[in-house]
Amino acid sequence: MEKKIEIVPMTPELALGAAALEQATFSEPWSTEAFVSEARQKNACYFVAVRDGQVVGFAGMRRVLDECSVTNIAVAPAFRRRGLGQALLLRLITACREQQAAFLTLEVRASNTPAIRLYEQLGFVQEGRRKNFYRLPTEDALLMTLRPPFLENRLTREDFES
Repeated sequence: MEKKIEIVPMTPELALGAAALEQATFSEPWSTEAFVSEARQKNACYFVAVRDGQVVGFAGMRRVLDECSVTNIAVAPAFRRRGLGQALLLRLITACREQQAAFLTLEVRASNTPAIRLYEQLGFVQEGRRKNFYRLPTEDALLMTLRPPFLENRLTREDFES
């Protein structure tokens, strides 16, 4: 029997696991201190996916006035292609809706086809390109945006169960 994955708000304690996953995933990771700080920020919203006490995924965003921006999202390699990234992103989208945000935006590496497909499936549209945005390796970022009604008519109860 497979153990259940829970998606919960990130606390400073869970931020340590998110930071470890970030450092294992990205070429220029945020520091542990940055994650702990984000967990305490009132204008930040982070969720972590936890299985058997281990953080196996996370997603976060920041809000400035009525604009929300995804800061980072990651899923441990062993848990990819199971819908966990989508479930985490849907939690952020729900938070945007609850906060009556004008839009949700994010940057994604131009070569990250699986992520781009996921974002497009959820209604994000490419609205720009940031030249040489990423380093190690240097690469453009696509700027993608989701605008209201934030999928209200396309979501089902199952989309939020993990």
